[in-house]
Amino acid sequence: MRTQTNNTAIKLTSVSKRYTIHHEKPTLVEYLIKGRNEEFWALKDINLKIKKGEKVGIIGPNGSGKTTLLKIIAGITSPTSGSIETYGKIVSLIDLEAGFHPDLTGVDNVYLNGMLLGIRKKEIRNVLKSIISFADIGQFIDAPLFTYSEGMKLRLGFSIAIYADPDILILDEGVGAGDINFRTKSSFKIRDFISRGKTVIIVTHWLDFIKKNCEKILLIDHGKINKIGKSEVIDNYIQKQTNDH
Repeated sequence: MRTQTNNTAIKLTSVSKRYTIHHEKPTLVEYLIKGRNEEFWALKDINLKIKKGEKVGIIGPNGSGKTTLLKIIAGITSPTSGSIETYGKIVSLIDLEAGFHPDLTGVDNVYLNGMLLGIRKKEIRNVLKSIISFADIGQFIDAPLFTYSEGMKLRLGFSIAIYADPDILILDEGVGAGDINFRTKSSFKIRDFISRGKTVIIVTHWLDFIKKNCEKILLIDHGKINKIGKSEVIDNYIQKQTNDH
């Protein structure tokens, strides 16, 4: 995290990400043609600037590089080349398992995850009831995490993230999970973040949510930013998918 010196929240310059795929037992043909390892570029030369307080939606087909981009912004992984600058406290809901322990109860995981996000124990105690109320998982809050469904873990993680009060909130896919009541509450909280000048970045297949809540929309395909715009980006994406099928 850097000290805010201008209106920029996030800046990526020529960011690329390469993964090496290891083949356990390649066939002779694979070995001769590709060698033992195969390289895959998840992102290619991404240049992006997100302003403080912007709400950004990222769409694209599966495997296009959306989650990799979020992981680089969140600091979960590093780019192979290029640079990234972020200004402010970032909280992400990309890899929930990294901040939770399966054998601990929901309450214990609130404290564990909260402290990993930089919240003091006293501060967690002050908002614990609010976190539990928002997550709305009933008696499971006192049960070990391994008994939770993925949706329940996401709801608890989202609730902790909201009450961590970050400058930049990153949401991936699961923002559309859960029943209509939780979706409504999540949408309200995200709009509340925006009204307080927070930066929100969302990757989800819930296109209506992005269309209603995001002012900048990125279409990523094959590791590159294909388009940047507003709701017309989603309309064109849906039309293309319809035509392809």
